[in-house]
Amino acid sequence: MFSRKDAMNSAVDTLVGENSSVNGDLSFSGRCHVDGQVKGNVNADLDSPSALSVSEDGNVDGGVSVPFVVLHGVVRGDVVASQRVELGPTARVIGNVYYNLIEMKVGAEINGKLVHQPEGKVPLIEQKTEEVEPPPNVASVRS
Repeated sequence: MFSRKDAMNSAVDTLVGENSSVNGDLSFSGRCHVDGQVKGNVNADLDSPSALSVSEDGNVDGGVSVPFVVLHGVVRGDVVASQRVELGPTARVIGNVYYNLIEMKVGAEINGKLVHQPEGKVPLIEQKTEEVEPPPNVASVRS
């Protein structure tokens, strides 16, 4: 089985540099590190050994769904980690955190719910949808 040590010590496959910004969803496999900004969701197969790390300067404006997450920056969206979440002292999550194992350092902030998910269980995240009323029927007018 793939361990946390292996996930975090492997080479970085995907890098969002300090002066970089990604507009749109980011899907990856292996290891991804974010020093810049991602405006979209960050995803990896939850059954894979993929890992995401976000530095103190990194920001994700969207949801995160990755087996291993090490967060020192900000995520504005739900975090789903099928294996483990590590929140450093400067970590900020504005959303819910779904985890199997969690480690939180003093100073980390979560503005949402902490939801334990046993290993192998993928959380059912409530989708926020707005109901839109259909336009009223418009009668045609003849003169």
